[in-house]
Amino acid sequence: MELVLRIIGIITPVLIISAMGYAYGRFRKPDVTWINRLCTDLLYPMLIFTAMASKDFHILEYLPLIGGALIVVLGSGLIAWGVARVLGYNPHAFIPSMMFTNVANMGLPLTLFAFGPSMLPAAVALFMIFSLVHFTLGIRICSPQASMRGILKGPMLWAMIVGVLASLLELALPPWLATSTKMLGDTAIPLGLFTLGVGFASFQVERWSIGVVGALLCPISGLLIAWPLVKFLPLTEPMQGVLLLYSALPPAVMNYIFAERYDQEPGLVSAIVVGGNIASIIFVPFALYLAL
Repeated sequence: MELVLRIIGIITPVLIISAMGYAYGRFRKPDVTWINRLCTDLLYPMLIFTAMASKDFHILEYLPLIGGALIVVLGSGLIAWGVARVLGYNPHAFIPSMMFTNVANMGLPLTLFAFGPSMLPAAVALFMIFSLVHFTLGIRICSPQASMRGILKGPMLWAMIVGVLASLLELALPPWLATSTKMLGDTAIPLGLFTLGVGFASFQVERWSIGVVGALLCPISGLLIAWPLVKFLPLTEPMQGVLLLYSALPPAVMNYIFAERYDQEPGLVSAIVVGGNIASIIFVPFALYLAL
């Protein structure tokens, strides 16, 4: 019973903040484009850089965790490719939605609530690698003709590069600068949850059947791959928990944004994203049960 109450306490803040965003989006219908741009251009880069430039962050310690996450992402993509071929789904729309989950808006706060601040650097390391793969391989899967120039110019990539260099060279930020960047980066977590809810309020959903398939396949395939991995990889217990949690997260909203940008059935992807986030009410507590 104590574990159940703990899990409820972990997921409740995430649901409440997202629900408040949804309600605000339904009544006010705000344009959050500039907020999303602020998050991707400044707040998330600050979060990544501050965590990785911390004296307590050592990138080499997280290499097994990062490797396990990559196996989950690529393995989920292979499973999704097979399912798309069998069921006749558009692979350019379906596969990325199964591979790339909501590591930022849900993964970061859930890690913080479930495992405490000490595991936030591990979550940031996963966010870094998920973002890098999503903005390169993910875009290529969604649109093979897409240009990669955007990611090379983006502040997210440079925050990763500078943060990794700072970690490898053991260069820590001075306290006055670390406090400033941390205050900015910390705002990304609640703001991301709120805008997630606002985004759901404006989604135009089509083909609920594929939404149900995607909602089930995404966490199930991720957990089926991650469960044996945590037994073989040299991971601490908290890192095992983080990997299991991230494997059960729902599809990222960014999949819908890319589908819309590259004209790959955004209505189909919206059904997967909405269905997956509804199903996360079941799968995320299950993953936390396994992790804790």
